[in-house]
Amino acid sequence: MDDNSSGHGVAAVIPPELDRWNWGAFLLNWIWGIGNNTFIALLMFVPLVNMVMPFVLGVKGSAWAWRNKRWESADHFRHAQRLWAIWGVVAWIALIAVAVAGWFAIMALFKHSEPYQLAVARLQASAEAISALGTPITTGNPTGSIQTSGSSGGADLSFSVEGPKGRGTVYLRATKDFGAWKLDRIELQIEGRRGRINLGEGDRVKREDGLTPVAAWLVYSHHAQQ
Repeated sequence: MDDNSSGHGVAAVIPPELDRWNWGAFLLNWIWGIGNNTFIALLMFVPLVNMVMPFVLGVKGSAWAWRNKRWESADHFRHAQRLWAIWGVVAWIALIAVAVAGWFAIMALFKHSEPYQLAVARLQASAEAISALGTPITTGNPTGSIQTSGSSGGADLSFSVEGPKGRGTVYLRATKDFGAWKLDRIELQIEGRRGRINLGEGDRVKREDGLTPVAAWLVYSHHAQQ
């Protein structure tokens, strides 16, 4: 086209019909910037600036791309930017899919981990837990961390529990020594009740709010009877 001034920098005048929001620049930012000779997009690597830069690129991207790179025609420019937008959508869909798949993989790994399985078994065998929650007891997805190094490791997890009589959260700490996992500490917090039920050995109710274990258990038993 005769009035094709693309690639002439600030002297280039972008046709009005092309000067619109650029989805490719918004979604792919610095990648789009390199492909369109618009290196200001590399400001995406500057902290804080990268929070607003995608929106700046979305608004100004078309004009900058027209000025910074030579295009055969307006149609060529329009077609190229449409492809950038499509690839941007594809990339973000793929990224979200990978993130969701990774989350489910981690949840599955945690749910099949030995610390979690030991905790669920201890919960299901606890008369105090059954009295507070009722049966059957369902358990939610665990969150926290598990680290292993050879035959040793550690885990700090928590997961929600629910039964016909109430809901709560189980907190556990476990260690792996010589290839075997053991629960070091496991407690059940019932929603709306003071104290925690100790699902491990020893005192059944944790000292809390200045109460002795015996006094805390009496408080818990009083609530359980109501």
